[in-house]
Amino acid sequence: MNYSSDLHTHTIVSGHAYSTLLENIDHCSKNGIKILGTSEHGPNMPGAPHYWYFGNLKAVPRTINDVIIFKGCEANILDVDGNLDIPNESSTYLDYMIASFHEPIFPMTSSKEEKTLAVLNVLDKNEKVEILGHLGNPNYQLDYEAVVKKAKEKNIMIEINNSSLMGSSRKGSDVNCETIARLCKEYGTKVILTSDAHMNVAIGNFEKGIELFEKIGMPEELIMNDPDKLIAHLKSKGRLGDL
Repeated sequence: MNYSSDLHTHTIVSGHAYSTLLENIDHCSKNGIKILGTSEHGPNMPGAPHYWYFGNLKAVPRTINDVIIFKGCEANILDVDGNLDIPNESSTYLDYMIASFHEPIFPMTSSKEEKTLAVLNVLDKNEKVEILGHLGNPNYQLDYEAVVKKAKEKNIMIEINNSSLMGSSRKGSDVNCETIARLCKEYGTKVILTSDAHMNVAIGNFEKGIELFEKIGMPEELIMNDPDKLIAHLKSKGRLGDL
């Protein structure tokens, strides 16, 4: 299986990461990562860039040092209605968005039903969302079956986040991630391994995610890290016109 794409990575622009975009690209070039998805936090996250940053990603070349750059954003889910913190004009030049819950933004005290409805509404309202981020976070309990089925319907990917599985963030996610992965296998929902790297040395580290996929026998056809498969997926939706 080819795991040479990583679509969830951060740079110093996100405010709490420690490498530049060029340092991330250099790491990928030296370590066989063919596609780097740069996905800074959306502007409602403390320390994140202004939304103009995402509107200006057109300035970033498509390929640098033989690494293909996918221009993304980890957008914040704001409310039960499924609104995100990236306005439409700022998503024009994005290839994809990850939609995620974050504790400073979406109330953890909301009900399981409200959190689930928020995710379902995100998928109905935001066509640039291609990935649902770190759904295993125990602070955001969801109706996982409903979310996995909706992702299948919308032909979007569910992230299996290596950082969550390692316990370096969102502690306690591992059990939920396995439940989600098994549901994706059952319903035929596409999955993607990501590092959620906040420093360049972590990019492409999917060790725990690969272990999980091997444990449950995740079908290779559902795993979207292969560059050719990933490019074909986005092109089928009218993206990557310059590639």
